[in-house]
Amino acid sequence: MKFRSLAVSLALLAAPAWAQDLTIGYLRLQETPPPTVSDLDLPPPDLGIAGARLGIEDNATTGRFTGQTYALDLVDIAPGEDIATAAGPLLERTDLLLVDAPADGLLSVTDLPAAADALVFNVAAPDNRLREDDCRANMLHALPSTAMRTDALAQFLVLRRWDELPMVTGGDPADQAFAASIEQSLGKFGLRVGDRKDWRYDTDIRRAATTEMPLFTQEFGRYDALIVADEIHDFARYMLYNTWEPRPIVGSEGLVPTGWHPVVEQWGARQLQNRFLEIAGRAMQPRDYAAWAAIRTLGEAATRTGSAEPEALRDYILGPDFELGGFLGRPLSFRTWNGQMRQPIPLVHPRGLVAQAPLDGFLHPVTELDTLGRDAPESQCTAFAD
Repeated sequence: MKFRSLAVSLALLAAPAWAQDLTIGYLRLQETPPPTVSDLDLPPPDLGIAGARLGIEDNATTGRFTGQTYALDLVDIAPGEDIATAAGPLLERTDLLLVDAPADGLLSVTDLPAAADALVFNVAAPDNRLREDDCRANMLHALPSTAMRTDALAQFLVLRRWDELPMVTGGDPADQAFAASIEQSLGKFGLRVGDRKDWRYDTDIRRAATTEMPLFTQEFGRYDALIVADEIHDFARYMLYNTWEPRPIVGSEGLVPTGWHPVVEQWGARQLQNRFLEIAGRAMQPRDYAAWAAIRTLGEAATRTGSAEPEALRDYILGPDFELGGFLGRPLSFRTWNGQMRQPIPLVHPRGLVAQAPLDGFLHPVTELDTLGRDAPESQCTAFAD
């Protein structure tokens, strides 16, 4: 009887003071990929969703001890349909939301009257403007901004003392945005883009890469590295080993700054990679990682606050006590001036991790992570001013 009494007492002590059911919505607008020469990079059908599901599993592990249960409410929207219309019924069911959509679709959701008191996580749109003039108080960003990625690349170029840097830019809006961010990042760290050429060819370059690419890059002369802005992965892959000068390629191909990659294996990342592989049958991509991090952020905040209310969760997430173990060597947190998640940026090639920014020597008075992306004095976001 004594042993039974002791077990009952311990169970009572371990019982949570509250029990909660947290439903997290995942709103995805399916996109039609832009036409490219090759279809090697077609996104998997569960891109992002698989990361969210792993996050739900991880939250459930802690929830068994805290009396919390987690569920994912997925709404998948066909290309061309109105995401704001589809968001209405979902917001009636939950005010905790992950949105997997381009920038304009994301803003149409966050600007809905029904979303005014919701907490929305951006897991797919890297656009710098969403962290600047188009920021929203109810929107946090789990995906790195384009500026964070290009700042990481600029730090690497400075460290290597590569300062002769021509650039080739594709015609897609994503390519143009990446190129503009590269120019800003190089200026931030004391470098500049050299000669710049636009890629405007619509022929099948696969058949002529060995002859056309050397001629296309010959006029750059001598340089340290060639920057390519080809975010839709159309032409730049055929530049590797085909440039006139035998020099590294960086940017969208070659050495790539990214939010996550299968070659990240340190800091316990291999364990996360393996668990993702088990549930998805494929490697984890940056959008999967962003969705996982967003779900885990909500789980961590709910555990610490004992609340499922968006306002309480948001206050804690943006507060000084929030930290999330993200398997990137440093705790993840959120910037109070634009809602962007701080994270290191791996610099990778397809077979290995080259470096991880912020790199040694790039200092900051608060955290070196804030050398990546818009720092507080540079921010144009006013939604977080209060």
